[in-house]
Amino acid sequence: MKVVEEIVERYGSARTILDPFCGTGTTALSAVNHGHDAATTDINPFLIWLASAKTAHYPAAVIAQADKAGKAALDLARREAVQPLPEPPIHKIERWWTERARGFLCHLKAAIRETVGHSGPVADLLHVAFCRTLIKLSAAAFNHQSMSFKDSTQCAFDLEPDAGAGFLDDLAFVLGGAKQNPPGNASVILGDARDLPGCLDTRFDVVVTSPPYANRMSYIRELRPYMYWLGYLVNGRDAAELDWLAIGGTWGVATSRLAEWSPSGARWLPDDLPSVLAGIASGDNANGALLSNYVAKYCEDMSAHFDGLRRVLNPGARVHYIVGNSTFYGVLVSTEQVYAAMLRKYGFTDVEVLPIRKRNSKKELIEFDVSATWPGA
Repeated sequence: MKVVEEIVERYGSARTILDPFCGTGTTALSAVNHGHDAATTDINPFLIWLASAKTAHYPAAVIAQADKAGKAALDLARREAVQPLPEPPIHKIERWWTERARGFLCHLKAAIRETVGHSGPVADLLHVAFCRTLIKLSAAAFNHQSMSFKDSTQCAFDLEPDAGAGFLDDLAFVLGGAKQNPPGNASVILGDARDLPGCLDTRFDVVVTSPPYANRMSYIRELRPYMYWLGYLVNGRDAAELDWLAIGGTWGVATSRLAEWSPSGARWLPDDLPSVLAGIASGDNANGALLSNYVAKYCEDMSAHFDGLRRVLNPGARVHYIVGNSTFYGVLVSTEQVYAAMLRKYGFTDVEVLPIRKRNSKKELIEFDVSATWPGA
């Protein structure tokens, strides 16, 4: 993300940088590339693996071994000289990949396992390339909030005479990045952003992060293809449970649980939030009560996050939160102002809210950099 890169560049090299919402590791990678020591946390084990693979240091011998092993695995897959692994239990998997593409991916995944095993730096590099390949071969379109599927007859895999050759291109791309060993070091930690003191044992000078937005966007939904193929999910229930645990999750079982959820009263919330929630829950709105609960839970979770955040910061630490606002039934949820109020409540100073850019064609939807200073206890 360009915005994150620009913020990281503002700080000198002798800094420890934290991203408590890891995602695909963008902030951690930017930080170590600029010579910082970084830490990042996430509740999703797949994202922890991916960020770890992206920020690791790879000796030349490992990269050469991965290149050789990738070519060997592709040869096995092309010749179907290995017993294919079963297709992952993705609901209506035929919408995602054609039968021929699924067959190739099952053989390629088995060939990678046969060649380099389940884990280790070489396996990590091949699996990252595999993730790039599997999504390129799919019929899914991720360029808008409502995921759609292309006509399966347009699948590039089925139209190319040398099916699967794109894996070598993906591997070359991954290995090219792996050669750029960053000067900094990253710690990638499985943990809950609502309890940072429980998963971090050091303190930080800078926070740069883009947390989940309050927009009912399920991040698990976007990650399902990778997580199923790599074994991080085995059924839809697992995906829904993980989404429920995540801040801002609403997919599957999370939706039904939201209908029964009520605020704990244990977390500080802005004084003007009840009127916003009431507007969303208006009787004229079909799912108003559910979405009001969604916003309330999101704010309660973020309050817990900011409460814990101050306990892992050095005095004078500067924090940056890249976040967008949202609307529900025409009611504006000014997430940036919610963040600003919470930061002030928990003792942060010099709070600033800087508009960065419009998010889409709706003029009221804007992305912000909400920043503040932790003065110390």
